[in-house]
Amino acid sequence: MGAFDVVVVSYGLLLQDAQTFADRQWHSVVLDEAQAIKNAQTQRARAVMALKADFRLALSGTPIENHLGELWSLFRFLNPGLLGGLKPFNQRFATPIEQGDRLAGTTLKQLITPFMLRRTKSQVLDELPPRTDILHTIPLSDEERHWYEALRQQAVERLDSGGGDIKPLQVLTEITRLRRFCCHPSLVLDNLPLAGSKLAACLDIIDELRENHHKALVFSQFVDHLTLLRTALDERGIRYQYLDGSTSPTEREKRVAAFQSGEGELFLISLKAGGTGLNLTAADYVIHLDPWWNPAVEDQASDRAYRIGQERPVTVYRLVMEDTIEEQMVALHGRKRQLAEDLLAGSDGVGRLDTQALLAVLRGSPK
Repeated sequence: MGAFDVVVVSYGLLLQDAQTFADRQWHSVVLDEAQAIKNAQTQRARAVMALKADFRLALSGTPIENHLGELWSLFRFLNPGLLGGLKPFNQRFATPIEQGDRLAGTTLKQLITPFMLRRTKSQVLDELPPRTDILHTIPLSDEERHWYEALRQQAVERLDSGGGDIKPLQVLTEITRLRRFCCHPSLVLDNLPLAGSKLAACLDIIDELRENHHKALVFSQFVDHLTLLRTALDERGIRYQYLDGSTSPTEREKRVAAFQSGEGELFLISLKAGGTGLNLTAADYVIHLDPWWNPAVEDQASDRAYRIGQERPVTVYRLVMEDTIEEQMVALHGRKRQLAEDLLAGSDGVGRLDTQALLAVLRGSPK
């Protein structure tokens, strides 16, 4: 490595050779997908923090995904000391803002604004075709509704029987069971011979897209949910590519290239594996089989098709079961979107999804 050389390195390789990189004095360090260091306690974040540089830049489409501690971690790299230590930051900003303190929100915004340049996709990519988002609601069958309500009531009873000190993880565990049931009853009740309404609706959409010569990306956060869809596609002789977290980097590249060159009408991708780093503009439709808590993660996944190089209008389907936990998650998406917008754009209130909000979702009474 000599003067004016540029070193491009993945976060994984940086961590592997952390001391070698830390021993150098760099002119500039640029973090792409900078949300990778949102958790300051991870080894990855510590390796990045050890880098010595005269100039630092962080690029991220989702600088705040869940809570303000993530923003603190980014600024700890960008401008050490600006926001103080994590404990004082929580006392001065995070906790008051989550409780609705507008003055704390305004003060934090004034601190960070001089160090941020925000550009939305619509501002910088005038040539992109339009994008349409469709919330596709699906009714439960009578049998599904019966079992879903039984599972929901059991979940509430289990939590109530544990006393007053209910942990967020307990609530999330119960909610996850309900979410998986919404995907397909067999993901929760092994011996229940119920045809999943969501799977049937998804296959109807796929048939319509194929008839009109469209290609689609299909996302789910549950790998076994994708397995059910793969089985159905295999039975119908429908060609597809597949990617999840266990796919090797080499195989990942092969499958992306194959899809882009026309091999496969669908690309099935686990949400975690396909949220970033993929260019899949051969598809002009995106199907989200199940909603995720954070809409920013879904948006990043959708952007695998809606990016530079896309020449056709893009349509994004979100499949949501009516009168279930999924509908309430979508209702909470608005709050999550505000989390970033309030600090990066114009207003002052930043909220966080707490245990009471989760309980309200489980009890069927979203705030």
